Amino acid sequence: MHHFAAYPLARAIPRPMSAALALALLAAPLAACSDGAATPAKRAAFVHTEIVRSQDQQASVTLTGEVQARFSADLSFRVTGRVIARLVEVGDHVNAGDVLAVLDSAEQQADVSAGTAAVASAEAQLRVAQATYDRQKALMTSGFTTRTVYDKAQEGLRTAEGGLEAAKAQLGTAKDALGYTKLRAEAAGVITARHVEVGQVVQAAQSVFSLAQDGERDAVFYVYESVFLGDTDPGRVSLTLVSDRNVTASGRVREVSPVIDPKSSTIRVKVAIENPPPAMTLGSAVAGKVKAKAQQRIALPWTALMAAGNKPAVWTVDPATRTVSLKPIVIGAYDAREVLIKSGLQPGERVVIEGGKLLSIGELVTYEGDRS
Repeated sequence: MHHFAAYPLARAIPRPMSAALALALLAAPLAACSDGAATPAKRAAFVHTEIVRSQDQQASVTLTGEVQARFSADLSFRVTGRVIARLVEVGDHVNAGDVLAVLDSAEQQADVSAGTAAVASAEAQLRVAQATYDRQKALMTSGFTTRTVYDKAQEGLRTAEGGLEAAKAQLGTAKDALGYTKLRAEAAGVITARHVEVGQVVQAAQSVFSLAQDGERDAVFYVYESVFLGDTDPGRVSLTLVSDRNVTASGRVREVSPVIDPKSSTIRVKVAIENPPPAMTLGSAVAGKVKAKAQQRIALPWTALMAAGNKPAVWTVDPATRTVSLKPIVIGAYDAREVLIKSGLQPGERVVIEGGKLLSIGELVTYEGDRS
């Protein structure tokens, strides 16, 4: 077994050194390492940009409405009675004078019979009064009667004549009431609503049918008042049938309600349909489009929109230094794919439209191959 001497190791151990010298020796290699490694340069961020351009923007407002008749009315009986027949249904087309419903006319028939008898009685009384007057007139001429008797005969004749006229008037009223037991259409049109059934007792002037008259048609819309505050020109409206986009027509605003509906907060607008196609029947749903006046506006993609605090902003690129800055903007409107800028940008400025989420103010960017 070999034995190693301890004294060579004792000679290899240096003597204790001062603390300052130890720190200097330790710092030297660290400094050497620091001097030998170079700080890597930060690369410029690659972004897509776009040159701001002002272009004509023509927005439009599209609403859904319903085709209605220009003239419509509620039809009702003029007398009270029980409905014994209803001859039309909702959707039926009727002509002027067609019978729509019938009341039980037993009471009116009795009134006509009584009126006829009253006229016959009045005519008989008139014949008697006429004969009496003629006789007294002849006697008066001969001097065989008194003035008092003659005047009484003359008064009786006038009373009989008045009685006959009154009886004829009552008979006419009874006949009219009999005619009112049949409800007739006042004009040609389409039945749009029914409010009674057979066997029901209806009162005079109670609505029985609703009739939409033939002729001119309106497209009726209920719109919010904000539509009238924009730059739209509601004088002309393009109409399209919702169920068939190939059926179109043009219209003009005919009536705007002066009041706002308290329940829906909307305003009723009636658009007169010019030469309505046959497919635009009553009750059809139509889409009405109103174009806004063309204006010079700046449009950017949604991806360009950033925020500066609580305000919208976009990144703009300085063409001299290729650095970015965050510029606040005012948005005029939102479109399906674009944001319309009202103010804050000028034509010719370069804006970052993609890749701006991780940028910082003053950061160097590169945009070769951008969309400008």
